[in-house]
Amino acid sequence: MVRVCSDGDVADCLDLADLLPVVRDAFRKQGRDEVERPDRPHFPVGIGLGGRDSTAADDASDGGDPAGTGLVMPAYLHGARFYATKLVGVHEGNAERGLPTVNAQIALTEAETGLPAGYLAGTRITNARTGCIGGLAAAELAAGAGPQETDGLALALVGAGTQARWQARAIAAATDLRSVQVYSPSDSKESCAADLREEFEERNVSVETAESPEAAVSGANVVVTATTATEPVFPADALAPGALVVAVGAYTAEMQELAPEVFERASRVFADVPEEVAEIGDAIAADLAEDDFVPLSEVFEERAGRETDDEILVVESVGTAVLDAASAEYVFEKAAERGIGTEVEL
Repeated sequence: MVRVCSDGDVADCLDLADLLPVVRDAFRKQGRDEVERPDRPHFPVGIGLGGRDSTAADDASDGGDPAGTGLVMPAYLHGARFYATKLVGVHEGNAERGLPTVNAQIALTEAETGLPAGYLAGTRITNARTGCIGGLAAAELAAGAGPQETDGLALALVGAGTQARWQARAIAAATDLRSVQVYSPSDSKESCAADLREEFEERNVSVETAESPEAAVSGANVVVTATTATEPVFPADALAPGALVVAVGAYTAEMQELAPEVFERASRVFADVPEEVAEIGDAIAADLAEDDFVPLSEVFEERAGRETDDEILVVESVGTAVLDAASAEYVFEKAAERGIGTEVEL
């Protein structure tokens, strides 16, 4: 029997406070080379779909242009009951359809027998595990995040989409978050701020919008960029001494969120997958190679971290299927324990 979990089922089983240590342990395993993480192929999809009844958003697929990108992300953590294969679709035109730009499903297979075990809606899992990267980074690397600190953290969100919300949620779960400034060039910042204000009401977290990226970033302990930008989204000189920058938006050579000057000001730059981060626009523009990045796993092994309160640190993330595998198994086990989801026979 295969357990199928809808997005609602995943939501019922997913708690960020519980997921944070799962993601931390997955990073440690990755750093110790106790994982299998094959290359993730990506390919254009939707070519040749022209001629059907379509909306304006379908025009991108007319003729020879692809409608989107498909990705396959497999991974296995040594000792885990299951290995995971995540199937992802990235379709920029979905915004005009009122649909999510990124959609994902995760298949879990028994590691011992190869039998199918689960099929889970993967978008929420992806968003949550990516949020946990920011949450863990803030807890370990932000100035003022230690247990002896009482002022709490000031967070700047540059970007106001789904991932910006998840970053704020995970940082709130991992630290004593005090305030949030949200900036986006569009009106989306208003709805993002309103949503977070409602979610954080009982925590007494102040959530406001900023009129410029400089206004959002200046004075922030933690700056998160979660955009699809192709050029820098804030000026480097706006960063306050001691700021931690967590960049999660860029994942291709064409995408860029951080100016080269941000890296020039940084004492150290961490990466979840250094060899892949070296190929994104941020690294290319700053002329950074794989060896210039400290694996983020080193932070969780307590071999690297913040050395002074006023140094600027950067964390670059492109995502790793290892986190998907660990997070999906966590959700699946919770679902099986609680009888959540639907069992079907293949």
